[in-house]
Amino acid sequence: MILEVAILHIKKGLSEDFEIDFQKAESIISSRKGYISHQLKKCLEQEDKFILLVNWETLEDHEIGFRKSDKYQEWKELLHHFYKPFPTVEHYK
Repeated sequence: MILEVAILHIKKGLSEDFEIDFQKAESIISSRKGYISHQLKKCLEQEDKFILLVNWETLEDHEIGFRKSDKYQEWKELLHHFYKPFPTVEHYK
């Protein structure tokens, strides 16, 4: 199992909108091959900061199966405009 970790810095004042759109995006990621589970947690100390944790069966399920898919384009359209700066995504085993 691979854990994808992304620290998400949301543009000031857009956290509520981000959370609403993330709820829509959850069905996109959860439908992908190799997806196991995910958690989105809001930071207590810093407003507009979140951590996204996604468990995948393999690194390829995330990097190729999801990121190279048409569904990823939908994910991007829903969420990527909220980030500043764009998050670094790391993987752990």
